[in-house]
Amino acid sequence: MHWRGKLWVGWHVNTYIRKRRGQEAVQAFDVVINGGGIVGLALACGLEINSLRVAVVERKDPEAIPLTNRTSLDVLTINTASRRLLQYLQVWDNTIEQHANPYQVMEIWEQDSFGKIAFDGAQLGYLKLGYIIENSMIHYALWRRASQLAGITLMNHASLRQVAWGQNEAFITLNDDRMLTARLVVAADGANSWLRQYADIPLTFWDYQHHALLATVRTEQHHGNIARQVFHGDGILAFLPLRDPHLCSIVWSLAPDIAHQCLIQSTDRFNDALAIAFNLALGQCELQGIRQIFPLRARYARDFAAHRLVLVGDAAHTIHPLAGQGANLGFMDVAALLGELKRLQKAGKDIGHYPYLRCYERNRKHRAALMLASMQVFRTLFDGKHPLKKWLRSAGLRLADTLPGVKPRFIRQAIGLNDMAAWLAAKSFD
Repeated sequence: MHWRGKLWVGWHVNTYIRKRRGQEAVQAFDVVINGGGIVGLALACGLEINSLRVAVVERKDPEAIPLTNRTSLDVLTINTASRRLLQYLQVWDNTIEQHANPYQVMEIWEQDSFGKIAFDGAQLGYLKLGYIIENSMIHYALWRRASQLAGITLMNHASLRQVAWGQNEAFITLNDDRMLTARLVVAADGANSWLRQYADIPLTFWDYQHHALLATVRTEQHHGNIARQVFHGDGILAFLPLRDPHLCSIVWSLAPDIAHQCLIQSTDRFNDALAIAFNLALGQCELQGIRQIFPLRARYARDFAAHRLVLVGDAAHTIHPLAGQGANLGFMDVAALLGELKRLQKAGKDIGHYPYLRCYERNRKHRAALMLASMQVFRTLFDGKHPLKKWLRSAGLRLADTLPGVKPRFIRQAIGLNDMAAWLAAKSFD
């Protein structure tokens, strides 16, 4: 237990007793989740299915029904494993299916070279590699589902003020002086996690020295439900196919100065630069709406678990968005934790006891480390304009496209088969 936890235990227990004597309500839960994003809500729904009492603490109001006539820049790539989890949670319904755009093929190439590789899910018997959908649609569906479950208490417009890690439970004070107890507290509060910092968990952090530019573009040619990615001297550009056959969401990884220039330049100049970088693969491109940029940084928490505390999603790790695996990695944290807590429940174990949480921690730290390492190698290899490096990249792509076994392995990774919890893989869905 960290010194701060020890310091606050005595104060918190005494306050807890005084509150009880004053007949003020103290709410008891099995699990308190700090953060009502897609990962936190998915975990809450899964825990409720396992008959645990859950509270979700979230600063913001629940989102309204997403507008269907406007495309958000915040889109997710949902792979097969994550879709299975959402099906298990009874969140992936007809509404989601109507808004999620499936893609069957992924194409990757080096600009102005012979290097190209294509991945087709049909090679492993999968008609879809994944789905592109707005984050707001998934979030709204999860919030709606959580609101329907009797075992979940949603506390919006609330935040944690203090947490004390007692021997048998955690004592939590909210910003409005409400008090909660929980056998386990979960940090699902994002990359800048307040709870992770409060628990003094160190963070490995590095800057990719690139910014991501996000935009929605209309393409001259039909995107064909193919996800495309091109490497060029200044960065990496991905086109993600949306429901409209001529709309794509783009993620463009660029040096900060170039990204800023692309952000402020005229629409016509931006459209021209985009078409050139993309080798006119879909003809002329027309910007739709606004552009946004944000810095690309990787984060990796030293600990994913502690006494009565677990980290999930971006609170534990963040990766380069061009992998398209950020949300999927978080959802698989959820699947792994659900399986582990169910096992502990069945055995009558304390779900907040750190030694029992080590299995989850080892599993997810290993998976996150592999993803971060592969992305670092990937970025290093495809960064730069040196002719020899460019030739090696092109040759590598061409070789990977022809070597037996390479593409099936990549496809299994892309659709999440290598990271799916055993209990989830065993489930059958219509």
